[in-house]
Amino acid sequence: DSFSPFPFCPVRYDIKALIGRGSFSRVVRVEHRATRQPFAIKMMEVEAPEGREVCDSELAVLQRVSHANVIQLVEVFQFPQRVYMVLELATGGELLDRLVSRGHFTERDATQAIQMILAALVYLHSLGITHRDLKPENLLYYHPGADSRLLVTDFGLSAFASTLTRTTCGTPEYMAPEMLLRRPYSCAVDMWALGVIAYILLSGTVPFEDDSRTQLYRSIVRGKYISNFG
Repeated sequence: DSFSPFPFCPVRYDIKALIGRGSFSRVVRVEHRATRQPFAIKMMEVEAPEGREVCDSELAVLQRVSHANVIQLVEVFQFPQRVYMVLELATGGELLDRLVSRGHFTERDATQAIQMILAALVYLHSLGITHRDLKPENLLYYHPGADSRLLVTDFGLSAFASTLTRTTCGTPEYMAPEMLLRRPYSCAVDMWALGVIAYILLSGTVPFEDDSRTQLYRSIVRGKYISNFG
């Protein structure tokens, strides 16, 4: 079975293709048997404590949100070892894919992308939700067209304001200085990440880059970014 990593699928859905995988998850494209409507199912392994934590974080957010620029949870099936989240299917690929194919965005296209991400963040932050891992790989286009909406996805590291700690988490190149310094932080860390994304969209390169993790963090804390705008 080519989908052996996906040992069970809710009976009302037919698996069509494996479309992604993460540390604790597999994502497949499925079709609803009755309506033939396409969806994505994210299967999460929750036996290990780390997997359970990531799953709980994601579910806590997805069960509370409804916004045009946030991936929508349709239904969820929970079992002792695995959790299956049925999600709307985004077919336009990652923001990263479009960026790589173009080299960089025009100011107009970058502005449109940033406005959609910002709309999602304003909404999430109004609910007390901080994403904590915002990056082009976690931003999906709903369809391949130029006018597609962008969707914020992957809430496995997200936290509610009441549970925010000094925990350092996320992807190094997008981490805010206060997080790296292990200081108390707020949803503003998402705005820092959005600034990094804006820089990448316009220049085609990351503002902070170093093979040495220590040097990378030092550059971020000091605000010493690479100038690639000529």
